[in-house]
Amino acid sequence: MGKLIAGAQMYTLRDYCKTAKDTAETLKKVSGMGYRVVQVSGMAEPKDMKEMRKLLDGNGLSACSTHTGYQKIVEETDRVIDDHKILGCEAIMCPGLPGEMLNKEGFLKAAEVFSPIVEKAKDNGLALGYHNHHRELQRYDGKTGLELLIENCEGLHAEIDLYWIQAGGGDPAEWLEKFPGRYSQLHYKEMGIIDDKQVMLPIGAGNMNWKRIVEASRKAGAKYCLVELDDPVLDAFLSLKISLENMISWGIEPI
Repeated sequence: MGKLIAGAQMYTLRDYCKTAKDTAETLKKVSGMGYRVVQVSGMAEPKDMKEMRKLLDGNGLSACSTHTGYQKIVEETDRVIDDHKILGCEAIMCPGLPGEMLNKEGFLKAAEVFSPIVEKAKDNGLALGYHNHHRELQRYDGKTGLELLIENCEGLHAEIDLYWIQAGGGDPAEWLEKFPGRYSQLHYKEMGIIDDKQVMLPIGAGNMNWKRIVEASRKAGAKYCLVELDDPVLDAFLSLKISLENMISWGIEPI
């Protein structure tokens, strides 16, 4: 079991990354909280990866991966790989499939399409992974869509989003036990209840079974635990800060 590293999924702060200046200021704040690793996502500027790398380096941050759309991964594979090498990433993460592919045939087709890209990424020192929402837990003849994708695409990593696994009726820790060795990066996301609604709270402030999840993350061979709050109840910066503090108390360090 290796060391777990805490990181920030920048999609959480997308509203503060709409210009190059905003992005620079936001990255400085993230670094000031104590984060040293980020996942590049939802950041409109700068689009040039060399400029993005300069911003990251200048704030003592590194990018472990990005979220890059399915079509871009498939249609611009070489460019995507080159961009990730410039950023110094370890993985390319697909945030989901187009809506028309969210069915049995679509998951099997994605597995087929991803297979050669997995190998090409690997040849370039990168992993290719897939990020789930709750909809991938629909069953088709007894198998969830996520299982169909992982089982039919050897080497594809699963960037398990623990909140969405739970929202889909799954057990996050059990899912981490399903495919050991395929979980290099995870989305740590907290679920709680306020006024009869499921909400996204800072990590450790809700009802997820984090003791079991952290143990399962270690056993599964995960490396990065990326904090993401799509729609945080509290201020997004405060939510990231509280999350990091709680994760550090569990032995998940920023680097």
